[in-house]
Order: sequence, then C-alpha cells, then structure tokens
Amino acid sequence: MIWLIGSGQMAQDYVRILQDCNVDFLCIGRGESSANICKMKTNQDVFVGGLQKFLLEQNDEKPSHVIVATNVESLFENCLLLLKQGVKNILLEKPGALKYSEFLSLNNEAKKTNSNIYIAYNRRFYASVLKAKELILEDGGVKSFHFDFTEWSHAIENLDKSLLVKNKWFLCNSTHVVDLAFFLGGKPKELNSYSSSGLDWHPSASSFCGSGISEKNALFSYHANWRSPGRWSIEIMTNNYRLIFKPLEKLFIQKKGEISIYSYDDIDYTIDMRYKPGLYLQVQNFLSNKVENFCSLFEQIEMLEYYYKIAKYNID
Repeated sequence: MIWLIGSGQMAQDYVRILQDCNVDFLCIGRGESSANICKMKTNQDVFVGGLQKFLLEQNDEKPSHVIVATNVESLFENCLLLLKQGVKNILLEKPGALKYSEFLSLNNEAKKTNSNIYIAYNRRFYASVLKAKELILEDGGVKSFHFDFTEWSHAIENLDKSLLVKNKWFLCNSTHVVDLAFFLGGKPKELNSYSSSGLDWHPSASSFCGSGISEKNALFSYHANWRSPGRWSIEIMTNNYRLIFKPLEKLFIQKKGEISIYSYDDIDYTIDMRYKPGLYLQVQNFLSNKVENFCSLFEQIEMLEYYYKIAKYNID
C-alpha cells in the first residue's frame, strides 16, 4: 500500500502517475476544497482532514512507501509524523523543510527508525538529463559547468505564497536548477560566492555570482540576477561537447569545431510530455527501491551548507 499526502496540484500530478502504475494507494488531503478539486480532476477519492486525523482513524496497516506532496510549510510536520509511525520509505517534495534545524530533526528521527527519506528533485529524471548522462560518460566526464538560476521577481512578488516561502525562495525553488547542476557536475568541493541587492520578499539577496570546483574536479561558475530578465539554464562542458539545457527539459548540443548549436533529437520525450516531466520515472524508481539517482535527506543536509552560502541565509 502506498500513501500520497496532499491533494493540491503537485499531488494531482502524482495521482495520475500512481493510477497509471496500477498500484494500491490512498490519497490523504487536508482541506475540503483542494480535495474536491483533486477528485473532480482525477476521479480519485481523497481523505479529508489531514494526516494526523487519518492516523488516528486508520488501522495498523503501514504503507511500504509514502509520497509527501503538501505545500512547503507542511512538509516537515507531515514527514515527522510519518517517521514517528515507523514509515520506512518517504519521498518528500522539495526542498524538504524550511529551516536547517528541521532538516536535522528529520534526520535524527529517521536514524531512530532506520527510515529512508528522499527529496523529490524530479528534474534528475528528465529524458534530457538521462541522455546527457550517457553522453557525459561516453566522453570522459564533466570538465566544467555553468548554471543560471535567475528568477522572475516581478512575477514572484505577486504570487499567493506565504512570506516564509518567499523569504527562502532560493531554497524552495532555485535549488531545482542548482541540484541538477551539481548532480551532473559533482557536488562542490570548494565554493566562492558573492551576493547583493536584497528584495522585500527575499531580503538576503537578489543578485548572485560564484565559482568553485566540484568533487569530480570540474570547475564551475554560476550567475543569477532576479531583478533582470533571464531564465534557468545549465551548460555542461566535456572534451567534445557543450551540453545545453535551456529550457532544462530539452537538450541542445554544440560539438567541438562547430559554431552551430542544435537540438539533440535522439531522445524519446514521450513520458515527459504525457506527465509532469521527470515525475513518472522518479515515482517508478522510488517504488522499485532504485534510489541511486535520488537526493537523500543526508545529501540535502550536506548541500545546505552551500545553498545557505549562495543565498546568504543565516543558519536557522
């Protein structure tokens, strides 16, 4: 039995995949409004009242796997409840929590129950990324890389999101890009970072620049300016290729000795077009316990040192 916690838009994307995977699952929501919308869109029954109420009313049957797809503010409390119930395998929507101390609390509780927690960075499972990994391996590995996590501040400031989430927007949203870049190029071994120009809703900074060297000995650099136009992008340099993700869902390539950049066409995007990109393979691998490409909670905690440095956050 699988549990899906949440009934909002992200949870609805998971519902469609779980239905198509023909697995037994329960959808556990909190608010009646979102639950009704979820049922209308997916024809999936939803328990209303939240996880804590569900745990009080349900029998002793424990799920083999749980996906937590609530809003960001509720990720920590729901994951902690599941750990205290002894749940062994949890796929936790990114970023996993809002505070450094909350990540540590989850990790300590997971150790007590010998539970596995994975952060749901679904972009690791894009068709474009899987093909790029093949090309990187064939060409002797990543030699250097660059990424841009520019956010559209003019749009974000008007979003119906809590100030708690907006204040940590780099952690909550920009790490989609940063996680993928370091997944491909290697986690930082050294990092020099600079930032400036805080915004009302993201006071730590809005302009970011930095460089370093990864554990794979690849040099990297990054830049983002949330006050200026731009978009997310990653460029991976190997001996013979420049692999370009712009947008991240598509792979473009430039070969040594050529000026032109063209779309890499030998990729089957069928699954990424049918579902939210990356999500189907992420779920399939999670349920099959094939977790080598996942970001574990422990890995996320390791990366927080660098995320907080890039974003100029104070340890909380």
